[in-house]
Amino acid sequence: MRTLILLRHGESTWNARNLFTGWTDVGLSPRGAQQAGACGALLRAAHLAPEAVHSSALTRALDTATLVTRSAGCHRVPVHAHWRLNERHYGALQGREKSEVLREFGEERFRLWRRSYDAAPPPVAEGTAGDVSDDPRYAQVPRSLLPRTESLADVTARLLPYWHEAVVPDLRAGRTTLVVAHSNSLRALVAHLDRLSRKEVPALNIPTAMPLRYDLGEDLVPLVRGGRYLDPPAAAAAAADVAAEGFRSSRTSR
Repeated sequence: MRTLILLRHGESTWNARNLFTGWTDVGLSPRGAQQAGACGALLRAAHLAPEAVHSSALTRALDTATLVTRSAGCHRVPVHAHWRLNERHYGALQGREKSEVLREFGEERFRLWRRSYDAAPPPVAEGTAGDVSDDPRYAQVPRSLLPRTESLADVTARLLPYWHEAVVPDLRAGRTTLVVAHSNSLRALVAHLDRLSRKEVPALNIPTAMPLRYDLGEDLVPLVRGGRYLDPPAAAAAAADVAAEGFRSSRTSR
């Protein structure tokens, strides 16, 4: 059996303001930092000390990974960061308040942009805020691979090479592996692991700062579809808050 732990970062400063964040690099809020420490304590109590850690290249995920490993008592485990685990690029929606977007474009378009598999928001204009093509952090990435907007299908396509080339070897080596990423990069990974249909994807919501454990067989197929949250009641409530974003005010999970 192989053990995989998926974790969406703690609350960020933009999560707290209910803004579309995407590739915008914001840090954790004080509450988010506290959440990350609590996640590490949960892992420690469950005897799930990570032996391999992978994170997106964005600060909110990297800081979460550092705080989690420290709290779990395994701070010497290196964190491998990669842009392919970054959040979905929300294009021209980045920086906008979700309820404002809902009012402007209507519920159908809002839900399509947030949760469908194929629809991407309008792209950010070249050379404006949100265009990462000149960001020095991505200097080694071919410009053709740097997005100005993405659908979940696009996120899946750029994430899976890293999954196969970096995460899978750790799992096959028997290491308890932690992946710290984002709402949509983890939705893409869960949809891949659980072989979700396109009709099932819109109902999938990943709560903030709730460790999700997958036990995988030798073929890396989940033994239980959907995995198991370490705190199921709290995770269910937090996932419901994610689904309600834009429709009502919430600080629990964004």
